[in-house]
Amino acid sequence: MVALLLLLAAALLAAPGASARPQAAAPVPPATLTEVTGFGANPSNLQMYVYAPATVTAHPPVLVAVHWCGGSGPAMYSGTEYAQLADRYGFVVVYPSVTRSSRCFDVSSPQALRRGGGSDPVGVKSMIDWVTAAYAADTGRVFATGISSGAMMTNVLLGDYPDVFAAGSAFSGVPFGCFATTDGSEWNSACSGGTVIHTAREWGDLVRAAYPGYTGPRPRMQLWHGTEDDVLRYPNFGEEIKQWTDVRGVGQTPATTDTPASGWTRTRYGGTGDQAPVEAVSLQGVGHNLYAWGMAARVITFFGLDTSGPVPQPEPGGCRVSATTNAWNTGLTGSITLTNTGTTTVDGWRLAFALPSGQTITNGWGATYAPSAGAVTATNASYNGSLAPGASVTIGYQATHTGNSAAPGAFTLNGATCGTG
Repeated sequence: MVALLLLLAAALLAAPGASARPQAAAPVPPATLTEVTGFGANPSNLQMYVYAPATVTAHPPVLVAVHWCGGSGPAMYSGTEYAQLADRYGFVVVYPSVTRSSRCFDVSSPQALRRGGGSDPVGVKSMIDWVTAAYAADTGRVFATGISSGAMMTNVLLGDYPDVFAAGSAFSGVPFGCFATTDGSEWNSACSGGTVIHTAREWGDLVRAAYPGYTGPRPRMQLWHGTEDDVLRYPNFGEEIKQWTDVRGVGQTPATTDTPASGWTRTRYGGTGDQAPVEAVSLQGVGHNLYAWGMAARVITFFGLDTSGPVPQPEPGGCRVSATTNAWNTGLTGSITLTNTGTTTVDGWRLAFALPSGQTITNGWGATYAPSAGAVTATNASYNGSLAPGASVTIGYQATHTGNSAAPGAFTLNGATCGTG
């Protein structure tokens, strides 16, 4: 028995440690476009293709590249340079692929236009979840880009899942909700013809309705469109700008305008740098098939994927809030002053804040409040929705409390964090 124990001990000492064991195989073969099956909920039977470079960065970003009508994931892979850029910068690319006969993404059904609705966006979200788990991906650096039908899907993905995507880039698309139909048709002639026109607030409300109650940060958006687009007419470009400037809470007057290439007009809203909240590029005399080699590099710059650090997030300073309360027994009144400390006018505001536990708003003035407790959003009244740089607005409410009469906190203006004091 002693001899046997000695032999076992010697065998254990001779066995290799954990560091000497072969490493687990990569989730997909490196530098090879690979189809992944069984990736999760997939109600519309999409196919999933993944490209992971030979050297994937630690906690890599994820880029979803969405094909055009009649295209496929492999066609998007071969027809764009995102895989080559992934080789350079170490991010992972997901290429969703439609299997329905039209080879167009569903951007029109009621199911597609709401979070978790049971159509293509659900399958794409499952693909992201699979990559996140397989590569320990950075959930704060997930992006989407697409061409034509894929551009429309990019708008839809950012509307349905604002908590998933940091930014998007849409080539020849239409606003979220523009293609909506209720008769099962995949095509909306009024939208494609550029005759669906809304106010910025109305467009923004369509996005916000996809995920009711969400008050967190909203994705940045880059838009591309040719002035001679005869498939998705050029007015859609202006409507997209209206929508995403409203969603981001920035003015519709460009912060900067330039010409990065001949025939191009680039406008940036809410900021002047490469990662402005909204960037729009108009191509004079160009038709629907505007995507060209080299444009992907500009997409990558907008996303911040050509740097080692994360995409800049909104910093306190674009808005400032001061809040006070005056309490008695089981009631109180609250006063909130919101100041626009940015450089552009805010056309329409939603001020989200955390109401202290035990407080319930019973009525208010200067804004509408919903819900009445917890994470509350105050939406401007018809007469005070425009805030010029440096301007302030004061709103108020009456509430009951159960002992905690403190002022609210954690303020965000249209998704951007506000300073306090």
